[in-house]
Amino acid sequence: MQVAASIFKAYDIRGVVPATLDESVAEALGHAFGTVARQQGETAVAVGRDGRLSGPALSAALIRGLVRAGIDVIDVGMVTTPMLYFAASTLCRSGIQVTGSHNPKDYNGFKMVLAGRAIFGDDIQALRRLIEQDGGADAEGGRVRHVNVAGPYRDRITGDVKLARPMKIVVDCGNGVAGASAPALFRALGCEVIELFSEVDGEFPNHHPDPSKPENLQDLIRTLAATDAELGLAFDGDGDRLGIVTRSGQNIYPDRQMILFSRDVLSRVPGGDIVFDVKCSQRLGPAIEAAGGTPHIYKTGHSLIKARMKELGSPLGGEMSGHIFFQERWFGFDDGTYAGARLLEILSREQDASATLEALPTSYSTPELNVTCTEGEPHALVARLIEQVKVEAPARLSTIDGVRIDWPDGFGLIRASNTTPVLVLRFEGQTVEALHRIEAHMLALLRQVKPDAVVGAAAH
Repeated sequence: MQVAASIFKAYDIRGVVPATLDESVAEALGHAFGTVARQQGETAVAVGRDGRLSGPALSAALIRGLVRAGIDVIDVGMVTTPMLYFAASTLCRSGIQVTGSHNPKDYNGFKMVLAGRAIFGDDIQALRRLIEQDGGADAEGGRVRHVNVAGPYRDRITGDVKLARPMKIVVDCGNGVAGASAPALFRALGCEVIELFSEVDGEFPNHHPDPSKPENLQDLIRTLAATDAELGLAFDGDGDRLGIVTRSGQNIYPDRQMILFSRDVLSRVPGGDIVFDVKCSQRLGPAIEAAGGTPHIYKTGHSLIKARMKELGSPLGGEMSGHIFFQERWFGFDDGTYAGARLLEILSREQDASATLEALPTSYSTPELNVTCTEGEPHALVARLIEQVKVEAPARLSTIDGVRIDWPDGFGLIRASNTTPVLVLRFEGQTVEALHRIEAHMLALLRQVKPDAVVGAAAH
């Protein structure tokens, strides 16, 4: 079968419907995934979908392919990606979520868990080869059953997370699938909830469901200013990432959230290993150490962070993109609603939630910046940079994922994206002067290998 190679990304499968992704691709993927699952002794796969308009048809086709491979399907219907992960942690060990995540409305795709681990990289390419060779095997016995996981998921969280006092919050779901579950869950925890855009609508008529972009938080900021709510929570399209806004409109980025979560988790897991990606603030590592933990900086990518956490037995991990992974008291997968619940549990013990958040250590930083390249060029450029770059004391060089140089007063990062043909840049300084100095230094390094580099804000 001919299939567009471009849809097979580093951490998932993703494409434009119907140009590169349609029902035939979905069914072929189900058949290939089911074949590999059976080879690994798996008999059941959970399937969910987000609120995109193409979701029902793609999900039905995916299920047909799994059944043809002899797999029993647990269809959990329209749920957040974390609720699909919950099903694959409690009802079986494998699952596929049909989701376009935070991408534009004509996109869709698949996030996959096989035998308890997120699959990525070579495993995704192996599925592609199996699809192209029509190599999946038909088998008897595949059945479909429909299971509602909303109740067990809500009960598992409300049975564990306890707020010290009621809180009033604003929740912006951006018409993504979290709107069907998150506001009710926060009410069950004891919150008074002001809802924005909870109706699940794959047209995303109000704003794009991506809380990492400041322009998508403006409705939340306005509502906080007009009400007496304590803070605002925002979710992405499939509910696995969380945005946080204070009463004064300050965006608390995920690396600052991680300082708060690390202090809390380490109070119960002293000496714990905390994992975070190379895009995170220079302030995070020392904050983890000060709380009695061991910081581990690692490659960007939710599947990679999860794999590294498993290696280390880590109780907590996080990414600058907004994926937060709790192993302590939870299952280790990224879940925006659960992270929001844990945040409220911590802040309910404080008199002023917004002041607590705004007091977290911070620096001056650029947003994520991109340099558009040709296909295959970013990794080649980074390899050349690594060969050429030389740092002088007291700067420190890390090449675990691109080139990151840390000075005593800030850092610069140039890495290749694993999902699109761009270089990703991020600069941080403890003063404005340090930020400008580091940015100038890193851009000079970049232009040694790509003189024509045009730096722009990261696209969706």
